[in-house]
Amino acid sequence: MTVAQIGVLVGAVVLSILVVWFFFFSKKTGTRLAASAGVQEANIVVKGGYTPDVLVVQAGQPVRLNFNRQETASCSEMVLFPDFDKSAKLPTGETVSIEFTPERPGEYDFQCQMGMLHGKLIVE
Repeated sequence: MTVAQIGVLVGAVVLSILVVWFFFFSKKTGTRLAASAGVQEANIVVKGGYTPDVLVVQAGQPVRLNFNRQETASCSEMVLFPDFDKSAKLPTGETVSIEFTPERPGEYDFQCQMGMLHGKLIVE
């Protein structure tokens, strides 16, 4: 092997390790929702995913999530919160709110109806 081939091989291994770490082992920090008028509220953009996709809230306080869908992909037509028995249709270009009060601490997933777009609600 030449020096150039060894350099390319080492670079490929390092990049592979970084990709694995980023997707499987890095811890995402969530967006902490501030309470305004007694309601924890966040605006979430739906465009190829949910932005922000990790939300941190306090247990026992009402939560209002305002979804604004900025795409026409059929996958993002609905958002589901199975642990809270909540769902909503998301028309393109409109803001739709979902309100609920998480009572118990834990991590709760939300997703589109096809299971391709994912988010997480962390209740402390």
